Amino acid sequence: MDAGTMAMGAIAMGGMRNIAKLLGKHVLEEWMNMYHIHSSFLLQYIMNRIEHLNIFILLLLLLFSCTNKGSMEKHQNNRDNIVTVKEEVKEIDMDDVIIGSVARLSIINNFLIINDSKSPDLLLHLFDCKNAGYKYISSAVPRGQGPGEIANIGHIGVNSKKNEIYVSDHGKLKIFLYPLDSIVRNPFYQPQIKKEINNIQFPSNYEYICDTLSFARIIEPTGNVGHNEILAKWNIESGDILKMKYSNPKVEKKRISIAVSIEDDILVEAYHNYDLMTILDLNGNLISNVYGKNWNSRNFKEINHYGKVIFIGKTIVASYSGGNRLTDEYYPTKLLLFDINGNYVKTIETGYRISDFCYDDKNNNIIFNFEDVIQFGYLNLDGILD
Repeated sequence: MDAGTMAMGAIAMGGMRNIAKLLGKHVLEEWMNMYHIHSSFLLQYIMNRIEHLNIFILLLLLLFSCTNKGSMEKHQNNRDNIVTVKEEVKEIDMDDVIIGSVARLSIINNFLIINDSKSPDLLLHLFDCKNAGYKYISSAVPRGQGPGEIANIGHIGVNSKKNEIYVSDHGKLKIFLYPLDSIVRNPFYQPQIKKEINNIQFPSNYEYICDTLSFARIIEPTGNVGHNEILAKWNIESGDILKMKYSNPKVEKKRISIAVSIEDDILVEAYHNYDLMTILDLNGNLISNVYGKNWNSRNFKEINHYGKVIFIGKTIVASYSGGNRLTDEYYPTKLLLFDINGNYVKTIETGYRISDFCYDDKNNNIIFNFEDVIQFGYLNLDGILD
């Protein structure tokens, strides 16, 4: 309990004690008069018992308040329940498709989409998820400045209900709509404009719920060259941005990945530049701050902490490095698993440097993009998350 809480508790205790005295004495005097009891000693004795009882109850309430606050601040220095799975990781055959190392992965219905921002021609590569073999289907969406082309590809939003993807173009400052069936048939499909965006405040990553609600990582400029990242609700129709209520006051500059579970009313911020994961409800109220062993490290700014974070059912899954961000140790090789309150469950050690990953719920696989001897692979989770 901090000094401020103790002071407020003392004030509250004193105030409640005085109120109890006044009300209790008045009620007792009325009761004693009613039954013609005249004893100042009896009155004082009962009042003393009431006072002691109130103090005891208030102490219990203050103790509960401090315990509840403590449950929101989780410090985890030993995450040593480690499962090594390198031998279980299966390589995905790319069928001679050349894909850059910084590719990003998305799942929509029966398709794995690989977003290859470094490709000189077609930027999206589609693979079939039906049989967990991830067979290559086709590539689509040309790079360029012309109509139907993407100048500087960013995030891909997924609308599984409509079988659509929303491709951000930070060169043209637009988000384009692509029906998935259309780009499978025609790699040069002419997309519709889903949304105009600006370069002052914009979503660099988001989880689409519907046209009026997404949860987004918003980029905000700070000065001439700097920027900050915030977690917010974003209305793709109106463009309205509503920042989440809570942001950890100990953090100066945010660099985050985000994940959302609508079913459990949970948002997660996983920090790249701090050994911190913050869990909120969907209205931005704090559930817990989860601190790792490097939180108070003197050289924490030299360390890459969390990478990507996702939900798999009621489990939070986050890639984690803990290595020097200026070397090859930048890449995480492991996944940390937490329950929805931020309690540590286990570590999955892949033995490969992870660039990105996503979850294929139909086959219960995590699909990886590695910066390693194999580029793409998958891990079946049967028995691992138990």
